[in-house]
Amino acid sequence: MLSLERLRELVAQEQIETVIVGFTDHYGRLCGKRYDAEMFVADTISHGTHGCDYLLTTDMEMEPVPGYQFANWELGYGDFHLVPDLATLRVASWLDKTALVLCDVKSEKTHDFVSIAPRSILQKQLAAAKTLGFDSFAASELEYYIFSNSYRDAQQQGFANLDPAGWYLEDYHILQGTRTEGFNAAARRHLKNSGVPVENSKGEWGLGQHELNVRYADALEMADRHVVYKQCLKEVAEAQGLSVTFMAKFASDRAGSSCHIHFSLWRDGQNAFAGNNQFGPVKCSDTFRHFLGGWMAHVYDVMPFYAPTVNSYKRFVDGSWAPTRLAWSYDNRTGGFRVVGNGPSLRIECRIPGADANPYLAFAASLASGLDGIANKIEPPACFTGDIYAAQHLPRVPYTLAEATDKFAHSEFAKRAFGADVVEHYAHFFRTEQRAYDMAVTDWERKRYFERI
Repeated sequence: MLSLERLRELVAQEQIETVIVGFTDHYGRLCGKRYDAEMFVADTISHGTHGCDYLLTTDMEMEPVPGYQFANWELGYGDFHLVPDLATLRVASWLDKTALVLCDVKSEKTHDFVSIAPRSILQKQLAAAKTLGFDSFAASELEYYIFSNSYRDAQQQGFANLDPAGWYLEDYHILQGTRTEGFNAAARRHLKNSGVPVENSKGEWGLGQHELNVRYADALEMADRHVVYKQCLKEVAEAQGLSVTFMAKFASDRAGSSCHIHFSLWRDGQNAFAGNNQFGPVKCSDTFRHFLGGWMAHVYDVMPFYAPTVNSYKRFVDGSWAPTRLAWSYDNRTGGFRVVGNGPSLRIECRIPGADANPYLAFAASLASGLDGIANKIEPPACFTGDIYAAQHLPRVPYTLAEATDKFAHSEFAKRAFGADVVEHYAHFFRTEQRAYDMAVTDWERKRYFERI
């Protein structure tokens, strides 16, 4: 991480020449500008910069989508204000002489947070937790696939017949993992040198699939780390002529890639989940129990914030390490919620989000749900023991983005927690994504129908 004083020194020494000033769109992609470092130090630090508000109304192809109230052709697509959060200022060590800072998105007119911006949505929930005296800590465990093809080659091949970096399942397997150390070691090193403390990396359950874990942190800082992580890995892969994907389900016959979220609340420097109450196999506080109850109770209300794409829902397959049913248990990887740790390390892991989740939205959904559980003393179901995949009587996660979006759009809880404007905006975004898929002609259709229909 960089202090402002240290940045000025590095700029004066010509060790930093460029500063990336960025924020994330709906998809979690980093958008923004590259500033001459001297200009950033002299002016942008004090005044911020501007971005076109259409960036929070675009689809994956960067086309402005009609139907948003926030910004549209009738309003002329004006600017919003990008305000650098200097707590996020860091060296981007994987790029030459470059620093990176993340921004809050604020209104040009009122100077308030733009309510629909992903980072704003999380900050609103963090403020609600603070009001109750809680600090919020989180970690996200990201998985990804590595391919020997470059991104350009993959695109020119239509993303078909790609060469995975591994050729057998390598979960925890050191020999197979050694073959991709050129990439993973560089990723670990650059993350560490860019203010993202790394714990470890390991092979996962797919061909060429890996997981790299970073240290938990305050929830906002962790979401920021998540964004830097994905940007770093993609750009390191680009530099090495490789490609990585964070798709939730790259192929129907491969394991999905997850973003398991670990959450805990703290008060006065102590884990507020810890306690002496016996709840199933867990010794915990009422805060823990009700946070878990609210988190579980509101999955349907906020599901698109965990699973934001059409592809997300193809990950939820029985026996695939991805959860399909809503239950909790202690250290059991077959359920949507897995409780781990004890005492100061006690936390809840939600296994529902995939690697395609926007961390600001997923963390905000988790926190809002848990806080509502505390406020309304929502009781979770009893701890489940055994194979949750086989428990057909348990409620299932939604099957499609369309189903999840309808529940989200009509959720009174979501409107209370995030604001009606946020729910309307994101319901339109998710429906636009679904509509794009519904209109596409796929390889599956051609293979199935071309000759035989």
